[in-house]
Amino acid sequence: MFDENTFTDLLPVYYSRFFPLEKFCTWLSYGGEVKNYLDRREMSFTLADDVYIRYQSFRDAEELQKELQKKCPHKIDIGAVYNHRPRERAAVSVFQPQEKELVFDIDMTDYDEVRTCCSGAQICRKCWTFMTIAIKCMDETLRKDFGFERLLWVYSGRRGVHCWVCDAAARALSGPERAALAEYMQVIRGGQNQAKKVVIGEQLHPMVSRSVETCKQYFGTVCLDQQDIFATTEQHTTLLKLIPDDALRQELAAAFTKLTSSREKWDNLRHLFKERHDSGSLSRSTSKHLLKEIILQYTYPRLDIEVTKGLNHLLKSPFSVHPKTGRVCVPIDPRAADSFDPLTVPTISQLESELNEAVKSAPPPPNTPEAMLTSLKPALLLFSKFLAGFERDRKMASVKEDAMAW
Repeated sequence: MFDENTFTDLLPVYYSRFFPLEKFCTWLSYGGEVKNYLDRREMSFTLADDVYIRYQSFRDAEELQKELQKKCPHKIDIGAVYNHRPRERAAVSVFQPQEKELVFDIDMTDYDEVRTCCSGAQICRKCWTFMTIAIKCMDETLRKDFGFERLLWVYSGRRGVHCWVCDAAARALSGPERAALAEYMQVIRGGQNQAKKVVIGEQLHPMVSRSVETCKQYFGTVCLDQQDIFATTEQHTTLLKLIPDDALRQELAAAFTKLTSSREKWDNLRHLFKERHDSGSLSRSTSKHLLKEIILQYTYPRLDIEVTKGLNHLLKSPFSVHPKTGRVCVPIDPRAADSFDPLTVPTISQLESELNEAVKSAPPPPNTPEAMLTSLKPALLLFSKFLAGFERDRKMASVKEDAMAW
């Protein structure tokens, strides 16, 4: 169990021995492909007692390292690249964001209406599968529908995931373009008082169709069996509110009183819906895609699109440490999302213990970063692999330029 009282004491150790400073700065400067990109990047530090310092900026890794050691921030947030150094904003007449990664923030608290195992900031392996579904749905859409390739998925350190879309085209998107893209990906719409939040329409959009197939793979096991989301009268009454057809809804309400499990109730709904659909007796207000709409409402990612829309919005940095859990915000491989377990992500106290044991048992190999001797190693390797993609992009661009010159 992580001891919050030791958090502040451990931060200097973390920033000096574990935080991947050079790779972090390589990422945020994109290998120096744009002059002064890192220098014009906003970072914010949250210090002890929730002291919040915005508009930090650093010329290089050395300058950032000095501030990390001096201030030991409890949290690091990353913002946009501005037209001037954020530290010098008061001295210029026009100070505005120019570029930023396209970002997405998915928080488990937004799933409280569909998960039964936990609530609020609590998570477990059962409800974490909702994050797995989110990663798979969104990763596929961003790659297939928009052609993005440089996606960095990161565990938030407590109860959610972040996605950083880092392609040059994504970083250059305007506010309206980001808003349009976010709206495109938002399938669940409506506030807490709106019952039916997914409306597909007559034609099934390819993105929606693809997402349905992904969600269907998990709906039975996660929603019907593990979460048992229709078990109680209150829960299946919520389900009935999603059905526009009066006759079908009344027939289901009567049948549900005799059934106990969510799977039994869902099978009953599927059977009666098919009967009415095949006989043509469904009301005109009832979509032929009703079952797909229900599956999406219970499983599709719940997006905070305001985070995505704003160029000046900040997001917690990868490899920051969550002060409530002590867990490191590590990258996630979307292709292995099913095997990612947030409860096994290392804490900073764990890393210190692992490093001490590793050094005691055997001398570390020459030129080996200390963090590579701990359970942070897989996350660091994944981050290095992510950064290697940008190096390949630069080499390909160089080859194309040479070919055009001839």
